[in-house]
Amino acid sequence: MFNKVIQVALLALCASTALAVQTLEIKGADFVNSVTGNRFQIVGVAYQPGGQSGYDPSSGVDPLSNGTVCLRDAALMQQLGVNAIRVYNVSPDLNHDLCASIFNAVGIYMLLDVNSPLSGESIDRSNPSGSYTSSYLNRTFAVVEAFKSYPNTLLFFSGNEVINDLPTSGPNPPYMRAVTRDLKNYIAKHSTRSIPVGYSAADVREILLDTWNYLQCTTGSDASDPSRVDLFALNSYSWCGDSSFTTSGYDVLVSDFSKTTVPVFFSEYGCNKPSPRVFTEVPALYGPLVAPVLSGGLVYEFSQEDSNFGLVTINADGSAKLLSDYDALQKQYNTLNVTTLQSEAAQNTTVSPPQCSSSLITNKGFATNFTIPSLPDGAEDLINNGISNAPVGKIVTVSDTKVTPQVQGSNGQAISNLAITPLKDDESNTPSGQTQSASTPTSSTTSSAPAATTSKKSGASTLQASLGALLAVGLLAVVLL
Repeated sequence: MFNKVIQVALLALCASTALAVQTLEIKGADFVNSVTGNRFQIVGVAYQPGGQSGYDPSSGVDPLSNGTVCLRDAALMQQLGVNAIRVYNVSPDLNHDLCASIFNAVGIYMLLDVNSPLSGESIDRSNPSGSYTSSYLNRTFAVVEAFKSYPNTLLFFSGNEVINDLPTSGPNPPYMRAVTRDLKNYIAKHSTRSIPVGYSAADVREILLDTWNYLQCTTGSDASDPSRVDLFALNSYSWCGDSSFTTSGYDVLVSDFSKTTVPVFFSEYGCNKPSPRVFTEVPALYGPLVAPVLSGGLVYEFSQEDSNFGLVTINADGSAKLLSDYDALQKQYNTLNVTTLQSEAAQNTTVSPPQCSSSLITNKGFATNFTIPSLPDGAEDLINNGISNAPVGKIVTVSDTKVTPQVQGSNGQAISNLAITPLKDDESNTPSGQTQSASTPTSSTTSSAPAATTSKKSGASTLQASLGALLAVGLLAVVLL
């Protein structure tokens, strides 16, 4: 009887420590839920409060280091209906546990760039050979170490628009395959799960397909070539205003990528001219003409910056105000079929990559050399033995779910009772079919889970305390019997 009580207690403990999101994997040209086998569509936003110029690791702050900020923004993203964020600049030296745990609790995945705009922290598109150093790789591996243990870390980008015109299309592609190779080899040796690595391309049609073909092909006999990207994304702003499938050129993109052997999605989209934005591309992107080929996308961007693409204005005191673009995007998200987004069986799982060959390249001047640069001095040791003083991330308990900074709707009225609602253990966030009202409390987007705390636990002390409490209950039951 006592053994039975222990088993029940352990089962209850496992249930209480389960994580909100299921890890995703790539099969062929689809993102796939590792538990259900269903295809996953990215419904996301770019997230870089302060903009690229605001990134300063010496400040002790990056977009995922302040729990109060992340709680506010996660609550707004949850009601918006997104399931993913792209974060461009993170410091591996900072602690991201609370922010990662907050986004995990509401079913939002993280897509992370390993580069930053600072010298030594990215491949310089004007000098790829000179910037590809062991010091640079140490930095990218540190980002992997900092985020590899969060279940909602979806992928890493090895580069962003490093190939962005014809002059850079000659020397730069081999270095993108080299960084991809190095990241994948490091993850294989030092992560308990496989985390995909891909590339975010400029939507420069002159070189777009050559970039995709160069990076998705294999130099081996199968898809296991580590220099081959696991996914391909593009920053696309071709649908502007109240456009159409053909006027925007979406029909061309669908046709061009119809034979892809890796998932393809928009790593940025959303023209800001004309303004205000209407986001009529959303039903098309997730509709029957596009969705079978592309795996969704991320709207640029969450916070209002100098470039004027924001959905939310964030003030210096931490307060925020929704913009009309937020309302317009939420309205479009709410038209989507949630079942189609996340509950359909993956279809494109058995495609095979093409062999790398100069015949794949159509543009004169684009790289046709598939000999990848060798590791810089010292980098092999980093890959084999791991980096020194590697950061460690873990999911932690989110004890506060209520947003404390003041947030206003687009009409200027304060939003009351704004809070995150932790989701069930296997859910990702989805559009709710509801819109935010400034006069009514914020409600859950997809879950009936209580809003008081998350059920996330971590660390030996929490584990021991929970187990002790459960065993105490079990012992009491034995005594009563």
